[in-house]
Amino acid sequence: MTTDTATEVFEEHRSVLMGVAYRMLGRVADAEDVVQEAWLRWSGADRSEVREPRGYLVRVTTRLAIDRLRQVRSRNEAYVGPWLPEPYVTDFGDTVGDTAERAVLADSVSLAVLVVLESLSPLERAVFVLREAFGFPYAEIAAVLERGEPAVRQLAARARRHVDEKRPRYEVDPAERRDLTERFLAAAVEGDLEGLMSLLAPDVRLVGDSGGLSKAPLRVIETADKVGRFLLGVAGKGALGLSFRFLELNGGAAVLVLSGDKPDSVLQLDVVDGRIRCVYIVRNPEKLVSLGNQ
Repeated sequence: MTTDTATEVFEEHRSVLMGVAYRMLGRVADAEDVVQEAWLRWSGADRSEVREPRGYLVRVTTRLAIDRLRQVRSRNEAYVGPWLPEPYVTDFGDTVGDTAERAVLADSVSLAVLVVLESLSPLERAVFVLREAFGFPYAEIAAVLERGEPAVRQLAARARRHVDEKRPRYEVDPAERRDLTERFLAAAVEGDLEGLMSLLAPDVRLVGDSGGLSKAPLRVIETADKVGRFLLGVAGKGALGLSFRFLELNGGAAVLVLSGDKPDSVLQLDVVDGRIRCVYIVRNPEKLVSLGNQ
């Protein structure tokens, strides 16, 4: 296999490798580092012995991601305030033709699911990502992890049960999410408390991630009244000079808030039965770097 061919093969599978690494780690920079290391392993391997490049590359990427995840766990444990995954630009509408497959990919990369995955062991997380997001057979996952297939099935069942308990699955129409996001933003910016309250579920939660590097709540805010009043207070103090851009992040509609041309924050909503169940706000500037050109 020539160098050019090796590069072409790797690039063909890069999106899958990045998808696996990001779902494992929740940070774009960490995922990119893992994919780069996988490239180095691939470029230095005896590729004449590689029968199935995709399987080989996924195996290498997953193992590297597991190692990296074990290293960064202590970093997240020392994090200031709530921790949220780094916003990740997705556009499944153009790259995935099958609607059901697109829905699965979007759900598996959502902030709500990634937050739950943080509580899984590295092996459980790897099994969940490979099985639920990418549909790998148990036998292939067992080969990736060098575990027996029965053990992998047990890990998958445990991970699925945990995710279902913490975040039940539900379907949200993309158009409905976009509409709710637009109405939510308009009500907040206009100071319309009544309009805002009509969109919030009674038990809504607001999770802000600043990492201690910018202003955001250091604890989760709960109930519609407290969340609504907090949002109007923030909007009233700081809306001037800000602009807003809609884009797809983590499989769903999101708002990129800009101060001048610099990312200030990302806002995304979790929607259940037509009401907003959770408001996610990412303000850690280190997690917004990759959105600078969006």
